[in-house]
Amino acid sequence: MADTDVRRPYVVALTGGIGSGKTTVSDLFAEQGVPVVDTDVIAHELVAPGQPLLASIVSALGQELLDAYGRLRRRKLREMIFTSAETRATLESLMHPRILEEAERQILALKAPYCILVIPLLAESGNRDSADRVLVVDADTASRAERLAARDGMTRTQIEAALAAQASRDQRLAIADDIIDNSGEKSSLPQKVSSLHQRYLSLADEWRRSADEPRTVPFG
Repeated sequence: MADTDVRRPYVVALTGGIGSGKTTVSDLFAEQGVPVVDTDVIAHELVAPGQPLLASIVSALGQELLDAYGRLRRRKLREMIFTSAETRATLESLMHPRILEEAERQILALKAPYCILVIPLLAESGNRDSADRVLVVDADTASRAERLAARDGMTRTQIEAALAAQASRDQRLAIADDIIDNSGEKSSLPQKVSSLHQRYLSLADEWRRSADEPRTVPFG
């Protein structure tokens, strides 16, 4: 990232495996008034019909990824990346730089003590330095599989492939500063998020007071 004198908020990266409940948790932070920059949302916007990135992906991976209206067939792409490491690497090389560039732009525009940066594949990317703190939403395999079947209608085989394509639970937990256990019932989530919100406000204040110069977004 180029040197800049722009102040930015304290960045808490929120990550977790597929089906762990990242969106539920990020929505609860948003209810507390915390800005949320979601790289999944950014990715969806970048591959809308007519976007240059969509054309690059189709050129690299095949016309069968487009439907009759020129829209990305997301389920088809998901099947491809869950079954082919090469395809997944190609897609990531095309998308990740653009996603991080847009995430950085959004963060620098914020006026808040801290923000939540949703990065589902943080453990896989090895880009731990993209945030000041890491919050992992954790859930056991059975809970995640149940949610995927209910939410996306995935078969057992598809669920197993999706789980296998991502970092292990231990790998995600190894990069965590904070962990929210989202196995089973979700009734305790609001209180967990509220407690972390207060902690992050305090950490952001300490971080800001300790800075000798304006802080910049720590993307590589």
